[in-house]
Amino acid sequence: MNHDSGRLRIVVITGMSGSGKSTAIRSLEDIGFYCVDNLPVVLLPEFLHLQSVPDSGITQVALVMDLRERSFLDKYHRIFNELKEKGYVIEILFLDSTDEALVNRFGETRRAHPLSPQGTVLEGICLEREKLLPLKGMADRVIDTTLLNVHELRNVVQKVYALTDKKIKNLFVHVMSFGYRYGVPLDVNIVFDVRFMANPYFVPHLKLRDGHDQDIQDYVIAPDESKLFLEKMTQMINFLLPLHEREGKSRLCIAFGCTGGRHRSVVIANQLCRFLGEWNYPFSVFHRDIGKI
Repeated sequence: MNHDSGRLRIVVITGMSGSGKSTAIRSLEDIGFYCVDNLPVVLLPEFLHLQSVPDSGITQVALVMDLRERSFLDKYHRIFNELKEKGYVIEILFLDSTDEALVNRFGETRRAHPLSPQGTVLEGICLEREKLLPLKGMADRVIDTTLLNVHELRNVVQKVYALTDKKIKNLFVHVMSFGYRYGVPLDVNIVFDVRFMANPYFVPHLKLRDGHDQDIQDYVIAPDESKLFLEKMTQMINFLLPLHEREGKSRLCIAFGCTGGRHRSVVIANQLCRFLGEWNYPFSVFHRDIGKI
């Protein structure tokens, strides 16, 4: 066993093509990780040995490793296990996304899928998902990037892996606001209907603003019943999150709906995010209908 292997923090970033691995590794580089993209898995033992020498000055490394390197799928399991037997602690971060989101991302970049250069992108995605299923099962953490933009993904990754005295929770919470007028989101675990709250839409000078505006926030939260709802809602969420985490759930989506998705739901979703930050849960927020009038 290498006596210095235990002091080296190793994060292997992997997952679906188009899921945001480049964003993730840049995020870790920005908080002090030594980063390498697309290192052949057969070179990983020698690479880690070189970084583990006492005078290297490197204490945390991040590597993107995926099926762009042809031998990866055949050899990663054996090599990872051999390294763990030598005392290395390898954290596997697996990035995932829905097929629809991945197809859209490949369409935007006009790239071919690495597993289907001549066929359809969807064929490549389905084949890749099948091949990566065992690796996803080995992962220490899975992040679904379907609803995350690059800034939100960066925020999530840095919150999870930054060195801090606060213990970051394993449960990732996605918060959403929406308008019932446009339909209830499908992939949601908990939904709160906040249409009982005072509606800024009927106040002429507030109508065209949105829930990020301080005057809107004050208007929505001012009534006593709104303050009481906020208190009881956050108490319930604070009670529920550790229970979901205990059951091994990695992602929870909480949505707030008002009539149009522009005012009340946005205010309350943002309020919950403030508490999630204080509770050290990694989170993202998505205001689905805020731009609709």
